[in-house]
Amino acid sequence: MRKTILKIAVIIFTMSLTGCTSLTRKNDLDIKYRRLPVREYRDKLQAGWLGQIVGVSWAAPTEFKWKDEIIPLEEMPLWGHEMINEAFNQDDLYVEMTFLRSLEEYGISVSIRQAGIDFANTEYPLWCANETGRRNLRMGIAPPDCSHPAFSNNPHDIDYQIEADYSGLIAPGMPNVPIALGDTFGRLMNYSDGVYAGQFVGGMYSEAFFEDDIIKIIEAGLACIPEGCQYAEMVRDVVSWYKANPTDWKATWELCQEKYRRNPEYQKNSNGGIDVKINGAYILIGMLYGEKDIDQTIIISTRCGQDSDCNPSNAAGVLFTTMGTSNLPDRFKENLDQETKFSHTPYNFPKLLDVCEKLAREYVVQEGGRVETDSNGEEVFVIPVKTPTPSPLVFSWDPEPIANSLFTEKEMEKIKHLAMVNIQGDLDQRFPGWIIAFCGSDMQPGLRETYKGKNNVLLTHPLSKDMPCVLTRVVDIPNGKKTVLKTQVSHHNGGDWLLVIRVNGSIQKEVTIGKDTVDENGWLDVEFDLTPFAGNKNVKIDLENKANGWAWEAAYWSDIRIENL
Repeated sequence: MRKTILKIAVIIFTMSLTGCTSLTRKNDLDIKYRRLPVREYRDKLQAGWLGQIVGVSWAAPTEFKWKDEIIPLEEMPLWGHEMINEAFNQDDLYVEMTFLRSLEEYGISVSIRQAGIDFANTEYPLWCANETGRRNLRMGIAPPDCSHPAFSNNPHDIDYQIEADYSGLIAPGMPNVPIALGDTFGRLMNYSDGVYAGQFVGGMYSEAFFEDDIIKIIEAGLACIPEGCQYAEMVRDVVSWYKANPTDWKATWELCQEKYRRNPEYQKNSNGGIDVKINGAYILIGMLYGEKDIDQTIIISTRCGQDSDCNPSNAAGVLFTTMGTSNLPDRFKENLDQETKFSHTPYNFPKLLDVCEKLAREYVVQEGGRVETDSNGEEVFVIPVKTPTPSPLVFSWDPEPIANSLFTEKEMEKIKHLAMVNIQGDLDQRFPGWIIAFCGSDMQPGLRETYKGKNNVLLTHPLSKDMPCVLTRVVDIPNGKKTVLKTQVSHHNGGDWLLVIRVNGSIQKEVTIGKDTVDENGWLDVEFDLTPFAGNKNVKIDLENKANGWAWEAAYWSDIRIENL
């Protein structure tokens, strides 16, 4: 009897194991996988970095010398193999390596706040969105607010678009990785289309490991961003215009100019020629009309103008990735310095490839894939095919609410390079007794030696469109005397601002400071009678530098004093 029961139990247990095995195999078959030998991955990875190096080095002499015009062919530099080593000091490359370093040091799940601290601690020069984002971080505005339109005038600048190549190069066939990395690193400096542009570029690189059809690669990038954003609209337009006229890239360039440079609807929150949409269009024009020819891809993308070294760097990087280093002409890979480190990074070229491969292995596993060894003893990435899930659609002109994200005191202790300007110290020097709060970092606030004929002028800037910079002083107003607040203020020639005077929190006076209100020398004397508050102690006076729109909102203070007459 016991033997019979035991036999039945063994049969049931065996059936259950067989059922589980069958179920596992069935589920496994439901998932599609793509296979990429690690050796081939490394070959294409190296090519992707070489493409960036070649593109930016070749086109560097043309950067921003031709704006809204096509670069004449005779002005296009000639490629020389010695140029391959001219990219080690290019921000197109070393900034994105900062992101790789954060991933290497803190893992592929590094938090956006840690990423922000690492970016704040960088020492290289920056411009545009990068500079604004880093200044905000150093002032304690943590991500994601550091790039929010409330704190930045640069949401659509080209910065993350030119720095997102890494995100696809470490994620072969894994489009959701560059999307996630855009939400982590792209939000340090960009917003909305500025982030989507980088996610698009990363998505193209990700697909370039498996596909060489340029249209399909572009479609793969497009699937990584919200279809309702203006950047996606631009991508669809350029592809459509190419298909309608596949032999005349200049005609498509002109269509891009008409819509994405001259139409105000596509210039909202844009800084003009540095905008991602027009520069992204130039990447695509090079990729499409170059027809997979290296020279023509780079030359056309460069000749489109504007940020004319960054755009061919992106275009060539994707194209080179499809080809692999083993298929590149020697003139684009020979003589590369293998020992010199990229500026401000711990990486020379071999170490750069090593860290990328390390991260790629981790992402393969995170995405549900694996690393197998084939019959020849070679390692192979087995990568599950997944549909991209784009980030939520937001518009910089109608942004989501700010997150009120500030670094904690402990986090601020980790930031070695705080905001470079000691604005309170400058205020103490120029107008002792006043305290400053909510001063934004735009336009580099602080003392100016001279401005419009005045010496030792203090520049302030609102923190955001809605949050003014505030100068505060608490005073006693004596009886029996006339007490007057006197200020002398000016504005930037490109904008105006609103001076708001408050007493004990209540608005007493508002004056627009702009070209229509200042005198012939550019200054306005503003007085306010404090005598009605005579006999009161600890009277709080606020002078607000409030935004009046959101362009060149700096206040210039030549004089602030309280007189008892």
